[in-house]
Amino acid sequence: ANLINEPLVVFVCATTGQGDPPDNMKMFWRFLFRKNLPASSLCQLDYAVLGLGDSSYPKFNFVAKKLHKRVLQLGGNPLLPVALGDDQHDLGPDAVVDPWLLALWDKILALYPLPPGLEIISPDVCLPPKYTLHYLAEDSLHPDGGLIQVTAPRAVPSELHPFAARMVSNQRVTAESHFQDVRLIEFDVTGSGITFSAGDVVMIQPQNCPEDVQQFCQLLRLDPDRLFVLKPTEPGASLPALLPQPCTIRHLVTHYLDISCVPRRSFFELLSYFSTNELEREKLQEFSSAQGQEELYSYCNRPRRTTLEALWDFPHTTCAIPPEYLLDLIPRIRPRAFSIASSMLAHPDRIQILMAVVRYKTRLSKPRRGLCSTWLASLNPEQGDVRVPLWVKKGGMKFPADPDTPVIMIGPGTGVAPFRAVIQERVAQGRRGNCLFFGCRQKSKDFYCQAEWEELVAKGFLTLFTAFSRDQEEKIYVQHRIRENRRLVWELLSSRSAHVYLAG
Repeated sequence: ANLINEPLVVFVCATTGQGDPPDNMKMFWRFLFRKNLPASSLCQLDYAVLGLGDSSYPKFNFVAKKLHKRVLQLGGNPLLPVALGDDQHDLGPDAVVDPWLLALWDKILALYPLPPGLEIISPDVCLPPKYTLHYLAEDSLHPDGGLIQVTAPRAVPSELHPFAARMVSNQRVTAESHFQDVRLIEFDVTGSGITFSAGDVVMIQPQNCPEDVQQFCQLLRLDPDRLFVLKPTEPGASLPALLPQPCTIRHLVTHYLDISCVPRRSFFELLSYFSTNELEREKLQEFSSAQGQEELYSYCNRPRRTTLEALWDFPHTTCAIPPEYLLDLIPRIRPRAFSIASSMLAHPDRIQILMAVVRYKTRLSKPRRGLCSTWLASLNPEQGDVRVPLWVKKGGMKFPADPDTPVIMIGPGTGVAPFRAVIQERVAQGRRGNCLFFGCRQKSKDFYCQAEWEELVAKGFLTLFTAFSRDQEEKIYVQHRIRENRRLVWELLSSRSAHVYLAG
């Protein structure tokens, strides 16, 4: 609604799914496409649109293109053609963003010249940090235990108020001899107010492992037990959510800074300002220049080098990083989404997930590990009270309200997780038209929930088709089973209006 009064707006937007707007844009999207908006609503608006997309998807940058067109229809004045960043380009979206930004600043400065006496800040100047960090006196040291934030009572858990759920069980469901470690993990959400239906998603806020935290503090010469408070540099700016005040360095690094993510170009750019070593500074400047992007890609993205590993490679620079810049330098740890693999009707007050532990090799000697899955897999609820911060989001899958509508579910591997929730829910409601195509490598090694499915087949609640790709000479996948059972599938679709779901 404020858009009508804005003189200049730059939109930066991603495209999700099959050409859908991101979650945080859905309200705005609906508002903008209202039929009753007059064609001159935005005639006072100068605007530019930058899309971030991936050309391997059929609806490449659909949201950016459509937004650009709609603002134009409503009378907006485009400063530039819509820019379509592409993740598939060797240089990533930067290939489009760099030249677009230069052109954008030219246009903006022509329309909105700087007042006399103000100059454009030279690229050689390091901008002030978002926050200033004030250490508290040494004698106010106290262990991390006092920093656990209490969730506001009766607030429905959310990203800003996660629920500290107790982990009940953490069970490996692949054979010990199988190359992949997959877990069925159960959380107790009693008293949280969390409700969900089949197809919904649980968001889990992971943390860094103690060894990485310790290494990081050593490299940057930080005392993990020092307490500090943050103040925003710009008056009125908000502080980062979920960080207690005061906070210890250990808490900041464990729960907030994503030291295991692959660093971005902006990381090397900011780092170059702190460098006291000429060789390191030259390399950092190369990595942050447009010409050095090939080099950066093969240093960082191809081997999936982490932020912590990159800091090791620039030791002189790393020990000179001012602590208040840490929050500008390193992004916060993002929550991870998992399909809920259980139904509240079958397991009240419980949430179960089926999770593959992410682990793979690159040319770096140490195997790459997924932050969240490695952390969750390491937790042992039998050794005491284990808590995991989580909340629930609506999922994209809606299941038929009519009890007679059959569902055909295709869920190879851990893709079967949401279908386990649906089948449990539908069985609890007495619905019989459940057809599942499940595929994995070997019946003896990674046939998830085998006993559960077989019991439901015996009771007549489930029709199950399995494809074990490695159990015979020629590989058999779910698509082969669908083709073999084409008559049944067609019968369910054509005469019984079945819904088809695919997750993988």
